[in-house]
Amino acid sequence: MISQIGSLLAIYFVLWWVVFFTTLPFGVRNRSEVDATEDDVPGSDPGAPVATLLARKALWTTVISATIFAVALYAYRSGWLGIERLSKLMGFPL
Repeated sequence: MISQIGSLLAIYFVLWWVVFFTTLPFGVRNRSEVDATEDDVPGSDPGAPVATLLARKALWTTVISATIFAVALYAYRSGWLGIERLSKLMGFPL
């Protein structure tokens, strides 16, 4: 039981980071798009983001990854997503 919980947490952890890196570019605006010339620091890159909104992205990442994880876990427990079916879809013989 403990190893199963650890495996589920590890899978969710990896899924969370994949979704997080996927959501990072959304909504980022650089200095040239916003015209933030009053906050310019000499030597700063004009393509640097003005606001990264990491807290909002972490919240959305948690919601999206929890939804994907719940659907995948339900499919696995229902028998729709098993090792045999996945190996057939990927073309690997068992």
